[in-house]
Amino acid sequence: MAEALKIGVAGLGTVGASVVQLLEKHKGQISRKSARAVAITAVSARNKSRDRGFDASGFDWFTDPVVMASEADIDIFVELIGGDNGAAEQSVRAALKRGIHVVTANKALLARHGVELARLAEENNACLNYEAAVAGGIPIVKTLRESMSGNEIGRIYGILNGTCNYILTRMEAEGISFDDCLADAQRLGYAEADPTFDIEGNDTAHKLAILSSLAFGTEISSDDIYLEGITSITTADIQAADELGYRIKLLGIALRTDTGIEQRVHPTMVPKASAIARIDGVLNAVAVDGDFVGEIVLVGPGAGGNATASSVVADIADIARGDETPALGMPAVDLKPYTRAGMRLHEGGYYIRLSVYDRPGAFAEIARCMGEAGISLESIVQKRHPGIEAPERYTGSERPQPVTLITYETTEVAIKEALETIMSKGVVSERPQMIRIEKLN
Repeated sequence: MAEALKIGVAGLGTVGASVVQLLEKHKGQISRKSARAVAITAVSARNKSRDRGFDASGFDWFTDPVVMASEADIDIFVELIGGDNGAAEQSVRAALKRGIHVVTANKALLARHGVELARLAEENNACLNYEAAVAGGIPIVKTLRESMSGNEIGRIYGILNGTCNYILTRMEAEGISFDDCLADAQRLGYAEADPTFDIEGNDTAHKLAILSSLAFGTEISSDDIYLEGITSITTADIQAADELGYRIKLLGIALRTDTGIEQRVHPTMVPKASAIARIDGVLNAVAVDGDFVGEIVLVGPGAGGNATASSVVADIADIARGDETPALGMPAVDLKPYTRAGMRLHEGGYYIRLSVYDRPGAFAEIARCMGEAGISLESIVQKRHPGIEAPERYTGSERPQPVTLITYETTEVAIKEALETIMSKGVVSERPQMIRIEKLN
């Protein structure tokens, strides 16, 4: 057997500690499957005295990860620091310039610098592996880079953020508000103290940008993603979706179109019978449409120390056995420039919730605005709530009532223009809620 592969781990938080523990527990199995022994020889963290659940006395200790990447006697640099700049970026660049292989779980770093880092890895005959950066324990990167290399991919979509999925699942199951669900998610550790990055869709967008590059052979472009979070979703939307045969999920969706790549992150109504609708709680799921294989769906834990460590160690094992796949599925020089496509025709139409003044002609005005925009309505549903007292500023006859519209197929431009016109007519009391409906398998 070849000499042991020496590993340096930078960042000993939840994931880093799990990586060390996993490698210690299964190093014999990993060595047998890789035909090469693996061993952690160096680690980097600021606090050396903290109890992390393992004995670090046998490792070379570095307080500066850049120094470890630049000077340590290692074959693989594992970056688990996080962040798109600073020590994470500097240490990864330092390792790759030395020809040291890099394994990272850092989606933000890859979304911003992935193409540059892929080029740097290739120039120095090093691997850049990052299975753990997208969907935690789900092997979607390997699936796209290797298992589906014989397919042309038309679409990739999925639930890529467990925090948002947990909130939407509980809102549906228990009928509680977004704010209450978010507070519980923070208390249970599923959401950060500042959850903005998750609930506004940024985390999903970073992951989608990486998957889009792998799926379509384009450069990564995380700044060209249409983005909506879940903060506007109410229990009324959840209930309406249920009655219409849908569930609401925050999806990241990327499509190959005639005019470029369409990437979008937004709340989506998906049919209850679809595979993606059945994914609850903090689980993630990714679906890929290939021209020969059809649709495949991968489901699993999208975060957590052990799940993420599982993917990190899988990347280490690939390097140990000599697998050297280009970071983005093909040489970086062959990646096509990213061309952004506009929001296309949505096969499933749109759900619109309006708060309409209860006055003569209001419905007719709404229908007229939709008709003038070329939008056909599949259904109009009004639900009165006689037990709710009207706000003082409304008379009993003018109290706004919730009205739900479902449209047939239409365009993003048409629906937005129609809603702006409806607002200008003074027949609604607040900005309309719009949720896209996707027809999924």
